[in-house]
Amino acid sequence: MFGRPNLYTSYEAETEILPTYTQKGAMAVFIVILFLMPFSIPVVTESIPGLGWVPIIGDGIPFVRFLGDGDWLRPMSTVFVFVIAALGLNILAGVAGQVSLGHAFFMGVGAYFAAVLGGTETSAVWGWNLPMWIWLPGAGIGAAAVGVLIAPIAVRLRGLYLAIVTLGLVFIGIHMGNTNWGRNIAGDPGLGRDFPTLDIELWQESSPLVTVDDSGKWLWFDITDNQKAYIVLLVICLFMVWMAKNIVRTRTGRALQAIRDRDVAAEIMGVSEFKYKLIAFGISSFYAGVAGALFASLVGKLPAVQWNLFLSVEFVAIILIGGIGTVSGTILGTAFVLLGPQLIEEVTEWLADQSEAGGLMGGAAEVVLTRGPGDFGPVSVATQTPGWPLNVFDWNIALYGILIVVFLIFEPLGLYGIWARARNYWKRWPFSY
Repeated sequence: MFGRPNLYTSYEAETEILPTYTQKGAMAVFIVILFLMPFSIPVVTESIPGLGWVPIIGDGIPFVRFLGDGDWLRPMSTVFVFVIAALGLNILAGVAGQVSLGHAFFMGVGAYFAAVLGGTETSAVWGWNLPMWIWLPGAGIGAAAVGVLIAPIAVRLRGLYLAIVTLGLVFIGIHMGNTNWGRNIAGDPGLGRDFPTLDIELWQESSPLVTVDDSGKWLWFDITDNQKAYIVLLVICLFMVWMAKNIVRTRTGRALQAIRDRDVAAEIMGVSEFKYKLIAFGISSFYAGVAGALFASLVGKLPAVQWNLFLSVEFVAIILIGGIGTVSGTILGTAFVLLGPQLIEEVTEWLADQSEAGGLMGGAAEVVLTRGPGDFGPVSVATQTPGWPLNVFDWNIALYGILIVVFLIFEPLGLYGIWARARNYWKRWPFSY
């Protein structure tokens, strides 16, 4: 490994998920950091009968500053959910080469399958109150079934025509959620319905095996509900990432890539285009359904209009910015797109504070920010600014389009391409070839 890092003696070794010990070690450290991120560094110990002196987690500073802060835990949990959904679209669009703008529709289908299977029945909505180990895979299977039913129509189309057909699914889904019979599933059109929590239970017992929805104690330390949700979603996300990586390495994954690169040549080689496109739609819909169920459970209450076109475009932006066709690029793109707005908002608030304090940074903040009619900065600190300058929320929306155009023109491989160039440079340094 140390003498010849790129020497492989078998096909299995070359296609390993982490082919070198360096990559395995780095990934192990990264996963440990992810699990420790929501907790604080222990600085106080306490004597507990039977356990002796043990650390009290939560009395220090966050393990990873600043992502471990309470304000960032919710966005980080959302990143894990959106990684799952983006992986589904990446398998369909990046691996199989099928354009889709209807990903939000399949997320909504999965969310409402989960709502019926795991939700509580009332006079207005249906619900069977089943445990999470049933409603979560049920959400994915239900969305996959709908995807397979729609796929025979979709796989006969290509390019723009396929995109338009999948775009229509989003509006159909919103309309169905707002119809009279749809309210039995989706709830009130304006308020939505309550979705099942992430509590882990064996069946319908009164006390769950693991309570996630409320703050409490795990082992010997206190833990909040946001920290619990973070851990549960991280575990599910890691499992789905592992599955996606292995799907790409299988015979099915290679067949999908062959169809993406040249569908006619793939057919001549014996790859059934219809069959594997059907599989791609099913896998993509399964991932979207699971992500939709988790997202609805994390938020708690969502109306049907939330599964809209903007959500689908957000996932297109994620895979294009991160690097379409790659699992690691999808993860990078999700973190970049979801945490970027939060970071911009934090920086804007910091600049506003610096502007009031004066000094060198205060002068720079005055150039960037607009507070009233006499200012000319591009970013307004007001919540409502119809026109120029844009406030921070409008800038976050505009950045989606800007980043898609910039990455498509200057870096088609996205953030993964930037990382690959930097990695390859250090591999071959000091040689240029």
